[in-house]
Amino acid sequence: MKNETLRMCIACRQMKDKRLLIRVVKNKEGEIFVDPTGKKGGRGAYICKEKVCLDKIKKQKILNKTFKCEIPETIYQNLEIECKE
Repeated sequence: MKNETLRMCIACRQMKDKRLLIRVVKNKEGEIFVDPTGKKGGRGAYICKEKVCLDKIKKQKILNKTFKCEIPETIYQNLEIECKE
């Protein structure tokens, strides 16, 4: 068995291989962005590529709580694009 790197989805709280999740990052400058490579520096949060999880983080403002700041609408738009792929 390959060595899997597990991360928890901040919406459904399930542990999954990090390659199956979308990573959102807040860097030292306070910029927030979707990280498709999963390698950018900064504090990361992981989200399943499922619409249910995306809807939950929007509705409950989970990203706002995770990063302790207001999340721009463009981040949610980028996440929706990632979910469809």
